[in-house]
Amino acid sequence: MTEIDTSVPHSARIWNYWLGGKDNYPVDEAAGDAYTAVFPGIVTIARGSRAFLGRSIRYLVREAGIRQFLDVGTGLPTVDNTHEVAQRLAPESRIVYVDNDPLVLAHARALLTSTPEGATAYEDISLFEPERIIEAAAGTLDPARPTALILSGILGHVTDYDQARDIVRRLLAGLPSGSYLSVNDGSRGTDPAYERAQDAYNETGAVPYFLRPVHQIEAFFEGLDLVEPGVVPVPLWHPEEADPVAIGQHGGLGRKP
Repeated sequence: MTEIDTSVPHSARIWNYWLGGKDNYPVDEAAGDAYTAVFPGIVTIARGSRAFLGRSIRYLVREAGIRQFLDVGTGLPTVDNTHEVAQRLAPESRIVYVDNDPLVLAHARALLTSTPEGATAYEDISLFEPERIIEAAAGTLDPARPTALILSGILGHVTDYDQARDIVRRLLAGLPSGSYLSVNDGSRGTDPAYERAQDAYNETGAVPYFLRPVHQIEAFFEGLDLVEPGVVPVPLWHPEEADPVAIGQHGGLGRKP
């Protein structure tokens, strides 16, 4: 297994820190604090992203009848992980997590819990190998049944936008009709302070994360049938609380015809 580098801040560990988790190091806390000093709203964005993931999974289980989930770039386990939300509603749900981060791999045992009726697996594969992901997922998921592909806060790590779109297309190509794509990512053009903080973070030597204009996030759903209300600030997507406030994170859900 690749050695965990604790000398450079890491986005998954910083995200974990903002969410109140313990799986991080002083270098991550320092980077997270430096970020929040410029843009305190990042903590709201982190929590809003997590809440969107939960709401989208609940929609997929209750409204779309989905029982298979492929969560790519899952990051560190926190609370209400994909398998927990899905299996709470449908115990027979089957989930495959995919990541190739050594710290995530070290914590994979926390992800590998499952109800007796369902299944949970973890695959150590890079986002940049979509065909390998689909092949490996077939060991747990039925390739003939619709599957929800979850790409939560991960596509911003793909520097080249055309490559990011290609990865999404290739992953979806391996899934049958009736499958869904769930994407949420940081959006550019919504908050200058957010953009300054992210640009500064990208200069630290950590793996960069690129905010993208909303129209580029929308384009990940090309060829899919978008679930209403489309691609919107994540608190506005099927909100479960009164008066949700827009943030610089957009997301949506689309069905493969």
